[in-house]
Order: sequence, then C-alpha cells, then structure tokens
Amino acid sequence: MTSVKKFQVTFDCASPERVARFWCEALGYVVPPPPEGFATWDDFNHSLPPEQQDAAFACVDPTGDGPRLYFQRVPEGKVAKNRVHLDVRAGTGLVGAERLATLKAERDRLVALGAVCVQVLEADGVNESCISMQDIEGNEFCVD
Repeated sequence: MTSVKKFQVTFDCASPERVARFWCEALGYVVPPPPEGFATWDDFNHSLPPEQQDAAFACVDPTGDGPRLYFQRVPEGKVAKNRVHLDVRAGTGLVGAERLATLKAERDRLVALGAVCVQVLEADGVNESCISMQDIEGNEFCVD
C-alpha cells in the first residue's frame, strides 16, 4: 500500500490572492510560476472566463518541503471556528521567557502583515506558551 507523502492545504476565502500573499509573507512561501504559455499570473487570470477570474491562487514552500497552500474563492463568509488550523512554529525547542519573547516577536511581525492577535496563552506548568491569531480573513492559526 502506498502512503501519501505530499499534501495541499486549501483555504476557502473571499480574496484568494490577498490571503495567499499574506501567507507567503508569514511563512516565507512564494508564488509558483504561471502556467506554461503565460508570462504572468495576471495574463493567465485574464484568459479565463469572467466568472473564473480571481477565483483561486496558490503559494508554495520554495524548499519543496512544506505543503502547497491553495486559496479558493467561495461566496459565503467565515461563520464558525476552523476545524483545522495551521501552527506557525516559531518557538520550537524554546521554553519559558525565551519562548514567550520569540512568540511575541513573531506575533508582532504577523500583526504588521494584517493578522490579528486573539489571545496569548502563557505557560501553565503543563503546556508551553502559544499565541492564538487570525489571518487577514479571520482564519484561526497559532504561533507556537
């Protein structure tokens, strides 16, 4: 039996390119090259029927290690908490005050990109610190 080694994470959103570009900045991802025969993504987008224009966008890990992120336009807005979310791993291996300071620095960088800080959860003796956040369209994620 073959096991899957690569996967894609898909986001429903109102503005695919805007959300994709936020996550490019947040994670150090890049926009992949446009399809063959098109010089730019704008050229490709304008070749589509009007109802399909601006309907999707993607970004990829330039190292090829992380999953591809795909953003698709949907008509409805976000109405409930995500059942799955991304964890931005800024504090791996760090503990205590050093971890919290690192997480807060990453939080501040992401807020400058348009994210919203929801809650700072400080270490409690069982769990280390993490920070709950939302991206520019309200999708939850954590900085941990």
